[in-house]
Amino acid sequence: MRWGGRKMKSPLTTLCYLEQDGNYLMMHRIKKEHDINEGKWIGGGGHFEPGESPEECLVREVKEETGLTLTSWRFRGIVTFTADGSPAEYMCLYTADSFSGTLVEDCREGVLKWVPKEEVLRLRLWEGDRLFLRLLTEEHPFFSLKLSYTEDRLVECVLDGVPVRAF
Repeated sequence: MRWGGRKMKSPLTTLCYLEQDGNYLMMHRIKKEHDINEGKWIGGGGHFEPGESPEECLVREVKEETGLTLTSWRFRGIVTFTADGSPAEYMCLYTADSFSGTLVEDCREGVLKWVPKEEVLRLRLWEGDRLFLRLLTEEHPFFSLKLSYTEDRLVECVLDGVPVRAF
């Protein structure tokens, strides 16, 4: 893939938290080499391929990582990530409550586990993920969230254009 004349990943991504019986499907990222998410727990998703819409990327990535085919989802927000002078990444954030298929036993990027929603914030997460997971749990209306990192430390958070002081 070429973006801006160079071979690189798209700056556009999706992330989805599948919901079932009060749980989120979480992936413990422990298998992929050179993984920025190594050791952290995240939802399913990934980078857009050329010509994909957000929904096409969402459905493809969730199927590739989990074996499940989404049949119902909600677009919950857009998250802008900045870090240490790297180009910004824009993530379309979803939840899904209906899907078909069988969960894969061996995901190539990590270990999949259904985690009770009330326990998710106790996992090893990115600081910013804690913020948008709270927004999802609180049924916050569609939101725009900017998260700026220096190394692994969250240094700025802006929700719907307003700086968030305590995070």
